Amino acid sequence: MGKSIGIIETLGYTAALRAADMMVKMAYINVISMERIGSGLVSTIFEGDIESVKIALEVGAEAAQSTGELIAVHSIAKPLFELNKDFKLKDSDKQATGEQNGDGVNEGI
Repeated sequence: MGKSIGIIETLGYTAALRAADMMVKMAYINVISMERIGSGLVSTIFEGDIESVKIALEVGAEAAQSTGELIAVHSIAKPLFELNKDFKLKDSDKQATGEQNGDGVNEGI
């Protein structure tokens, strides 16, 4: 099953942190980053398989709403490799293409 990206945007760091905590506990996802955008907005970006991202968005949205203010949620199913670079996702395709570091070891993004 392909990787997906999930994004939850909240007003307030506490709401974002609680959403991330609940998402990790309830779904098989990896939090990639929590970005403070400004004016109190925080974007939490995470990855996982399509179903896990869907579950995480539902759980995270509920947790964020009960703690602070939920601004937006969105998922991107099977993002293009170019997006993977922007979001610093771990990419299994990189190993398949044989990209390696100077020591000859395959590395994730």
